[in-house]
Amino acid sequence: MKRLIVIGGSRGIGSAIIKASLSVYDEIVNISRTAPEVNHANVTHYTCDILKDDLPDIASADGLVYCPGSINLKPINRLSLEDFRTDFEINVLGAVKAIQHYIPALKTGSKPSIVLFSTVAAKLGMPFHASVAASKSAIEGLTKSLGAELAPTIRINAIAPTVTDTDLASKLLRNDRMMEQMKERHPLKKYLQPEEVAQMAAFLLSDAAASQSGQVFEMDCGIVSFKL
Repeated sequence: MKRLIVIGGSRGIGSAIIKASLSVYDEIVNISRTAPEVNHANVTHYTCDILKDDLPDIASADGLVYCPGSINLKPINRLSLEDFRTDFEINVLGAVKAIQHYIPALKTGSKPSIVLFSTVAAKLGMPFHASVAASKSAIEGLTKSLGAELAPTIRINAIAPTVTDTDLASKLLRNDRMMEQMKERHPLKKYLQPEEVAQMAAFLLSDAAASQSGQVFEMDCGIVSFKL
């Protein structure tokens, strides 16, 4: 049986990853605080707060995706130490907890792969992103370090998306004017849809990416890569 574990697959990118993976995996295990949008016989849901609850034991898995994240945008003088702690716990410690717990299951899988999430703000200096950029930069370091440590048994890569049309980014895309301004900020004159990010995750989980590990893949719509 081919099995994928998705942490935080109830909505947004996580939900899109589940939908994109239904034809590939015999079972997709979603672990999140709320039930997933996807209602399918191949999807098993466990209600769990990644930071507070014990993770369910799963005997074998071929892939692990950690989706929880935060967008906590404030000037540095309004960011408390608790803000930094909370963002680090959600973005980094939750991922570490999931990886540590499921490494034994992944080691029994077939060509296992892990996918984490960074952000373009880890490379592009952006005002008000100090907390999230610090946390996601830690994810990039974790990806590279574990890529070396877990080779050749388990591959691990990260995706660094720009703004994606999800509930998490709703404050940045809350009206037509802001949507158009966001498109104009990007050289490709667009921002991301969850389905685009899900396809990248599906690729990194697949055997087609068998030579990729310890890499951070920017899905930036040109905002980091180009100066026009």
